[in-house]
Amino acid sequence: MENDGKRKFESVYSNKVKAGKRRTYFFDVRMTKGNDYYITLTESTKKFNGSGYERHKIFLYKEDFNRFLSGLEDVISHVKTELMPDFDYEQYERREEEWEAKQQEEKDNAESTPPAPEEKSEEINESEDSDTSESIDSEEDMTW
Repeated sequence: MENDGKRKFESVYSNKVKAGKRRTYFFDVRMTKGNDYYITLTESTKKFNGSGYERHKIFLYKEDFNRFLSGLEDVISHVKTELMPDFDYEQYERREEEWEAKQQEEKDNAESTPPAPEEKSEEINESEDSDTSESIDSEEDMTW
């Protein structure tokens, strides 16, 4: 029965937004005991000393969704149009996309590059006679 109670407060939908190297935002939809829904907004920041994370939460209930969204859009618009109109807000998204592309390229390169011993074995197979290549095939079988 305890497990059933715990399950009622698990996320039914979640969205994670990475914001730099140390900060992540979580947007979670949760269900109440009365089968109603609310949102938790969590900012998780990695501590400088590396001993875990500091978390801050906001609970947002359905009756506040529209006012909260309106207020958030208003202050973001004010900063972007009135206080910092010349700032390039897209630079962070471009930087993140470039970093992700670089990580994927490195991963792809690592996966597509065959290990050096296999290359040597293939070269030996092509240059040696059939008796030698049979013994190399056996060695390859042992490494797999």
